[in-house]
Amino acid sequence: MAAPASPPFRTEHDLLGDRDVPADAYYGVHTLRAVENFPITGTPISCYPDLVTALACVKQAAALANRDLGLLTTARADAIIAACTEIRSGKLHDQFVVDVIQGGAGTSTNMNANEVIANRALELLGERKGNYAVLHPLEHVNAGQSTNDVYPTAVKIALDFAAQRLLDAMLRLRTAFAAKAEEFADVLKMGRTQLQDAVPMTLGQEFATYAVMLDEDRQRLTEARALIREINLGGTAIGTGLNAHPRYAELACHHVRDLTGLPLAVAADLVEATQDAGAFVQLSGVLKRVAVKLSKTCNDLRLLSCGPRAGLAEINLPPVQAGSSIMPGKVNPVIPEVVNQIAFEVVGNDMAVTMAAEAGQLQLNAFEPLIAHSLLKSLTHLTAGCATLAERCVSGITANREHLARLVGCSIGLATALNPHIGYEQATAVAQEALVTGRSVQDLVLDRKLLTKEELQRILRPANLARPHAPGPETGLDSGLNADLEAGQLR
Repeated sequence: MAAPASPPFRTEHDLLGDRDVPADAYYGVHTLRAVENFPITGTPISCYPDLVTALACVKQAAALANRDLGLLTTARADAIIAACTEIRSGKLHDQFVVDVIQGGAGTSTNMNANEVIANRALELLGERKGNYAVLHPLEHVNAGQSTNDVYPTAVKIALDFAAQRLLDAMLRLRTAFAAKAEEFADVLKMGRTQLQDAVPMTLGQEFATYAVMLDEDRQRLTEARALIREINLGGTAIGTGLNAHPRYAELACHHVRDLTGLPLAVAADLVEATQDAGAFVQLSGVLKRVAVKLSKTCNDLRLLSCGPRAGLAEINLPPVQAGSSIMPGKVNPVIPEVVNQIAFEVVGNDMAVTMAAEAGQLQLNAFEPLIAHSLLKSLTHLTAGCATLAERCVSGITANREHLARLVGCSIGLATALNPHIGYEQATAVAQEALVTGRSVQDLVLDRKLLTKEELQRILRPANLARPHAPGPETGLDSGLNADLEAGQLR
């Protein structure tokens, strides 16, 4: 005779009454109600593995601290610790099903974590899921805690993990730009201001700028990362530490430092730390800065590569896919375009963080779920964008060297370099005539006998044009324009 089938549900109870929970689910009644109440984004918290891992770190640290203080039996504490260790290794993440956007200041996320950990701990103790008389999600897993210190602490840990990956991706992108800067160090081109010819520079200088900008933004992100390492764990509901042992905050922070490897510190004033979202605003502002500058860089790449025949066409972006369903042969700058869109999203996320932080009232900010969602999205997407831009675009960029040399040779911007030698009025007259007649600045200067051919060649050496104050003899930069001069371009 076949064994009777296991019931598909188990019954759990909360203050609103009884509910049937799927028998195989590790979450419980509180999570079930939250899933029903918040069908908002369709994005469960499991979509942010850093957040789930961080929650497990906090709960494990709490269990260790409560065991140290004799507030949890060794058996219960060890079962909780083992369950948290599994979650930190990537297991059971699919059980974190609450929508990332939720009312209640993150209570549903905390409840979800408590229930998953409790039910897995019960299994490890040889008990059935839902047998909370043996090990309870709130009495034991949540001992000495409140959502109001657990959730922001876990969010800060998750943001720190994600920020490190963004720093790594930004370094890869910075390295890619620096390599191109070295490769293009001898390529002379015209610099532009307000999209008009300005003065000569090298393509290497242009790409080095992007590397320097990334270095600066990495420094700012590192500074912002330090600010989110101050936590309010142990403050419980409003920062007074109600229902927590006097030594709990110190011990829990010690254990969470060990588990995460992060130099976390308990805030000096837990009441202030529980309500203040300033560190989140600071981080969001830095992410917006990164996004804005990345977008500007991508604008430049799209503009410099526009063409291939009817645009600037100074550089070539690597072709990665066909660009049109109607125009044969068309290739679009799709990688810079996707990074632009990431940047637009990050700017919008920053506004959401700003409004959510501002909307906090009295001793708690109830809108930290939106802050967490916005910041984790920004970090995740910026990380992917930097990596994609480095690998699928920047590393494969090539320069149209001959075209760039021709543009410099015919640009009236060369008159600026002659200004100290022939005077502003003469340089202006030459520039105006060159613009009207289409003749080169060099030809007009020689025709007017303002300089000798030798003087002109010396002044217009690429090394002097790109670095007018560089001392010493000519360098390897003397390729583009100088080669044209020596080949008889100047009559």
